[in-house]
Amino acid sequence: MTNDGINSTLTFHSTEGTVVEYKTARGGFPQSFWSTFSAFANTNGGVIVLGIKEQNKLPIVDGLTEMEAIELKKKFWDMAHNPQKVSDPLLDDKDVYVEEIIGKGWVLVCEVPRASYNQRPVFLNGRPYGNTYKRRHEGDYQCTDNEVRQMFSDANLSHGSMDARILKGYSMDDIDLGTLHDYRKSYDKRHENHPWSNLSDMDFLKKVEAWRKDRETGEEGFTVAGIMMFGKTQSVTDQQCMPWFFPDYREHLGMVEGERWSDRIYPDGTWEANVYQYFTRVFRKLSQLLPKPFRLAGDGMTRLEFTPAHIAVREALANALIHAQHNSMGNVVVDSWVDKIVISNPGSMLVSVSEFYEGQHSVCRNPLLQKMFVFIGVGEKAGSGADVIVKGWEDQKWSKPVLSEHDEPERVEIVMKMINGTDTDSTPAGKELARSWQGVGKELGLDFHILERIADYCKEPKSLVEIAKHLGLYDRYKMKKKYIDPLLGSYLEMTLPETPNSPSQRYVLTEVGKGMVL
Repeated sequence: MTNDGINSTLTFHSTEGTVVEYKTARGGFPQSFWSTFSAFANTNGGVIVLGIKEQNKLPIVDGLTEMEAIELKKKFWDMAHNPQKVSDPLLDDKDVYVEEIIGKGWVLVCEVPRASYNQRPVFLNGRPYGNTYKRRHEGDYQCTDNEVRQMFSDANLSHGSMDARILKGYSMDDIDLGTLHDYRKSYDKRHENHPWSNLSDMDFLKKVEAWRKDRETGEEGFTVAGIMMFGKTQSVTDQQCMPWFFPDYREHLGMVEGERWSDRIYPDGTWEANVYQYFTRVFRKLSQLLPKPFRLAGDGMTRLEFTPAHIAVREALANALIHAQHNSMGNVVVDSWVDKIVISNPGSMLVSVSEFYEGQHSVCRNPLLQKMFVFIGVGEKAGSGADVIVKGWEDQKWSKPVLSEHDEPERVEIVMKMINGTDTDSTPAGKELARSWQGVGKELGLDFHILERIADYCKEPKSLVEIAKHLGLYDRYKMKKKYIDPLLGSYLEMTLPETPNSPSQRYVLTEVGKGMVL
């Protein structure tokens, strides 16, 4: 690591940042360790190294003895298992280890994973409020009470979601019948001769859980999801429901100087601003941007001509609406240009970005809204949203859509560029690169986009920890088995093949692998 001569698994970062933190342990176990532990756990994970301090952007080793490092490890586990110190220890034995920096001393390394949604918030001192942290840039920041409450709400999804809450004082007068009947037309066309088609409006609303009865308390009424999906604007934005709901669509096409957008759909009083109306109106607008002619049936929703790209846009828009943290001050926003569509929603992701792309994890913040979309054929296969979105763009030979999380405020954003090329390059050489790794991916049954990222990153020797962090994967052992091992020999090689389990092991491209990278 740099000119300081550090030659261990710590070579993956020369300075502190969002995923690594150095802390001196000259005075014993540093109390600041725990705020960083909480911050990493509540954000995207990271590595804490005790026994190193950063000075002038360079890591300086404390020079601890092996016994001192072992004692730090013991103190860590003593405190980690104390619920009055930290709410969840999170780590396994393999995540906490001592290591020698040859000629410099010993350190304690703690690899902190991203806590799952039902483990958050990870807080300190037995009190979540005022003792919960998140990582922003290179610092640990105390979470606001609202952020902590939202983490608890997400953690309790298995016991009842926010959109299943029963509203008091609501009646059929709060339902926009035009919206409901449009939805029922879409439902009937998808489910011909279904018994629900002959039900009254109220009985139909009960079937789709827009109205429900709590068996435990006997309470019954319209659900938050029901009013959000079919309600009148004022009913949706009532203080008891979702007062901050303000979905926005902004079109940036053929603009004249001084204009911020060429067209806009937002709650301006000319339509009933509920989830279903917003979804159908915006989907109709977005579908017109796609290259193949597209026609909608009279209900504005049913397909007469679909392409994979249309399905991708439909799924991305629905995902934003069903995963949004609607009870925050942010809102769902869609921006469209000639060459890209950007869709964002308030809230953090309940799974990591890598888990989203893997498509095997389905955790929804608003499961009743999701169910209502599924009834009309949107988002039918749990956990498949990413597959459908990526496939739709690949079908057009466009760049892979990029999903990302943002802080201050928390938002999830997907950028869908309608330009030819790979994730990073639309040049002829870039296209050739995609074809090369695409062939390897097809042969090995792996996502070639991930293989490209591994290859580009491993031009220089990298550790498993480095590679996992680069990919946003927090289980390096699972990552090694799935992606690294199949590439060994042909495309990747170990720097220490004689000692494959060495903590100093690195992985680098072979000559064949280098020939496939720009």
